[in-house]
Amino acid sequence: MQDGGQGGSGPFGRGFGGGMGGGRGKFFDDLAGVAGGAFSVLAGLRAEIDSMVQAQTEAFVARLNLVKREELDAALEVARRAREEAEALAVRMAALEMRLDAMPAAAPSETGAGGGNPEPGSSESGAGEGGGAGGGDAGGDGE
Repeated sequence: MQDGGQGGSGPFGRGFGGGMGGGRGKFFDDLAGVAGGAFSVLAGLRAEIDSMVQAQTEAFVARLNLVKREELDAALEVARRAREEAEALAVRMAALEMRLDAMPAAAPSETGAGGGNPEPGSSESGAGEGGGAGGGDAGGDGE
């Protein structure tokens, strides 16, 4: 054995074992550098592919006239608020109707109901001046 068993007949053959192992370390350093460069290229390629796929997907969705999730959530929130407001208004209207039903029935002249429609046979201008059906002698009997 000429080189003292220092790697000349190892698995890599004669050129990679030389001496104290310095050649083998340089080879692996170079291999690691090449692998690191390849990984960085692959990572950049992956990022580029991801951005291209995302752009194509967004273009496809735009052609289909689909809405984005944020827009859908905003529309659902508006609908929820409108539904709550409508329910609150329905409760309020029911309470007002109950109050109206509980009120004693008043004559149309007391509440002002029918004030916009003059009675037949009377003119609009003379209705408030006492001329017309039942206009002038309110309480004339003394009762």
